[in-house]
Amino acid sequence: MTQLQPHIRLRREMTHARYALLPGDPKRVEHVARHLDNVEDFGSNREYRSLRGWFRGVEVLVMSTGMGGPSTAIAVEELRQIGVTNLIRIGSCGAMQNHIRLGDLVIATAAVRDEGTSKMYIDPGYPACADIGLVHHIAQQAKHLGYPSHCGYVRSHDSFYTEREDEINQYWSAKGILAADMETAPLMVVGSLRGMRIASVLNVVVEHSGSLEEGINNYQQQEHTCQQGESREILLALEALYLDSQEQ
Repeated sequence: MTQLQPHIRLRREMTHARYALLPGDPKRVEHVARHLDNVEDFGSNREYRSLRGWFRGVEVLVMSTGMGGPSTAIAVEELRQIGVTNLIRIGSCGAMQNHIRLGDLVIATAAVRDEGTSKMYIDPGYPACADIGLVHHIAQQAKHLGYPSHCGYVRSHDSFYTEREDEINQYWSAKGILAADMETAPLMVVGSLRGMRIASVLNVVVEHSGSLEEGINNYQQQEHTCQQGESREILLALEALYLDSQEQ
């Protein structure tokens, strides 16, 4: 029997899945389960809530990563140890462009490494990039399903509440960055270094209003739109991984 991974509490014998969906929020794991057949709950440890199921005959592992780079990197490392090779993040983000609305989906092609975790792995000059094949399938399915989506660069960071947040956001917005989250860059860097295929689909939960605090407050008032975006990103990721699996 193979080693039980110390944080995610999974071992290779528990699943043969090569694809994993990675929400940040443990509650979102249950939302993904509604789309799967023959769901088996693996329970939770710390921020890592996991289960497996089948989507159109393809085995899928679903596991939350928690918030931020460190817990995401741990998830990537331990998922690799149990044989997972394809990771799709289904998370939330704040828009950094005025034309991007609540509930829109951002398909990250690459990420600004404005966080600390990836820098512990490799020099900042190493790019944080998504797998082009997975991105192609996700973008193709978004168009097919008619979901409002945007492909491009995002920024990953470590804090919401520093004194310079508005200044920093305006800077990167002016450079054309579409959205900001906390996990995409470390996911891409660590996954790529470990030979895994990585993608990230983000649901916009905060518009580019010029004030992060105002945007967070508006999020509470726009819950329905954000929930619709979450449902769409889940289905989009599942459809894309199915399409990808048929070509492997």
